[in-house]
Amino acid sequence: MENDILEKSIGARVRTLRAENDMTLDQLSIASGVSRAMISRIERGEASPTASLLARICAALGLSLSGFFAEDETVTPIVRKAEQKIWQDPETGYVRRAISPPRVGSDVDIVEVEFPAGAKVSFPPHSASHGMTQHVWLLQGTLEMTTQQDVYLLSPGDCLFMPVGEGHVFHNPGEQPAHYCVVLDRRTR
Repeated sequence: MENDILEKSIGARVRTLRAENDMTLDQLSIASGVSRAMISRIERGEASPTASLLARICAALGLSLSGFFAEDETVTPIVRKAEQKIWQDPETGYVRRAISPPRVGSDVDIVEVEFPAGAKVSFPPHSASHGMTQHVWLLQGTLEMTTQQDVYLLSPGDCLFMPVGEGHVFHNPGEQPAHYCVVLDRRTR
């Protein structure tokens, strides 16, 4: 029941943002690299997008995932933990918590992630995200980060800086969940 409500609200948000950007389904499909049929199913609440797919749609709409989930939030300099938006990727089970106060005019988003053992999420290169950067700070567990050029194995306390739009892969090769924070700078350079 709760998943149905979340799927419908995600779908309605995609449809609203697409309309606000004056984009057709075909235009959003081309810009995001997500099929028109899948976007249509998401908008109707018939499909729950994976993290990778939703990130591509958001990038095509000029948003981060945090911005996407900050739909009806009022502008306030503080967001209490109980009010922070949580989303779970239906494919990997990773749980994403939007830490940053929404819509305060900052180009920086802070996200906390619980990443299950063995999980892997790929974010393909995407032109709408070019110029954006992120810091990935591992708090617990093990995290393998693959960029276009390198593979980095992170241990607790390590922090990796990387561009967003070039594509990357998050992988937890460990037997325990990984807990990390992402600090995303949405400014394009």
